[in-house]
Amino acid sequence: MSQSLFEKYGGFATVSRIVSAFYDQVLESERLSPYFAGLDMRRLVDHQTKFISALMGGPASFSNEALQRAHSRLSIDNAAFDEAVDLLKMTFEDFDMEEGDIGILMGEVMSRRSYIVTRKG
Repeated sequence: MSQSLFEKYGGFATVSRIVSAFYDQVLESERLSPYFAGLDMRRLVDHQTKFISALMGGPASFSNEALQRAHSRLSIDNAAFDEAVDLLKMTFEDFDMEEGDIGILMGEVMSRRSYIVTRKG
C-alpha cells in the first residue's frame, strides 16, 4: 500500500505548520484579510488543518456541501480565490513539497472552486 501525502509529509504536525504559515500570508493580503476580520483564527486554522489533511489522504473528512455552507455568505470572487490558491501553492513550496505532490493538491483545491466562489465577476 502506498504512503499518503499526509503520511509522507509528517501528518497533522506538519500540516498544521503549513496552514499556519498560509494564514500568516493571507492575513497580510489586502484582498484576502477582510474575509477573516473578527474570526477566531485558532479555530479556523484547526478546521483548515483538517481540510488540508483530508486532501492529503489523512484521517480527517469533509463534504463539499459543508465547504459550500461555510463560504456561502462570504461573497468570495474568483480573484480572491485565485490569490488564496497562489498563496497556498507558495506555502507548499516553502515547505519543500515535491512539485508533483503540489500539483495533485492544487488540483484538489481547484476542483472545489464552485463550492467556495460565491460572487461572479
